[in-house]
Amino acid sequence: MVDNRYATALVISCVLSVLATVYLSVAVGTQHWYQYTSPSVRGEANISELRSLHDEFMDGEFDEKTYSDTLFRLNGTIGLWWRCVLVPPLTHWYKESDPKMVMKCVTFTLTQQFTPKYKEPGNHNSGEDMLRTYLWRCQFLLPLISLGLVVLAGLIGFCACLCHSLTPTLGIGMLHLLAGLCTLATVCCYLAGMDLLHRVSVLPDKVDGSLGWSLYLALISSPLHMMAAALLVWAARSHSQNYYRMTAYRVA
Repeated sequence: MVDNRYATALVISCVLSVLATVYLSVAVGTQHWYQYTSPSVRGEANISELRSLHDEFMDGEFDEKTYSDTLFRLNGTIGLWWRCVLVPPLTHWYKESDPKMVMKCVTFTLTQQFTPKYKEPGNHNSGEDMLRTYLWRCQFLLPLISLGLVVLAGLIGFCACLCHSLTPTLGIGMLHLLAGLCTLATVCCYLAGMDLLHRVSVLPDKVDGSLGWSLYLALISSPLHMMAAALLVWAARSHSQNYYRMTAYRVA
């Protein structure tokens, strides 16, 4: 028999966990972690240069400097698995002064995620930048670990429900706490990596960068996981203390 207080705490923690997992999943699958705002293009020479950058971005070999420069110049957005630019349809590069813009995206392959970062982007002779390399790898591995921990917690919770037991609740709470810490670490690694990229790159004039809504979703999911963890831990410890008191009373 479960006390109403514990049942309420378990239900609220489940809702918080589901919300956090949905937010994190959406954040991982979208590209709006960081976005650049570029000035409008003027002059046929500039348009030709940007079209060349776009073609290289979409079909060329993977190179950090190439895709970074394109993101800077073409209102780019970058996430954990996607990089996108905002461009006119190809037939309108020259024909209209203010064409309707469309977003074109390219995914980071698993091989590209593990590609080393260099002290000078694009210059393989400058030496590997270990800090940026491992920050990049952590920022895409940690959210996957976080989601895996939540799935594991869900499976354990489902089995506990079938067995009508609160015993695994403490462990489930700790898994949620670890998931929240992994998500928070993901955001920290991403922000640190972008800051280091901007330090070693030259941003064009009048190009502004800002955080996107995908990053904020990930940031929100972290405290939600931690609140769910706190409720689960409280329910587990309180129920355990009451159980031992009842046992001691019966023995006495």
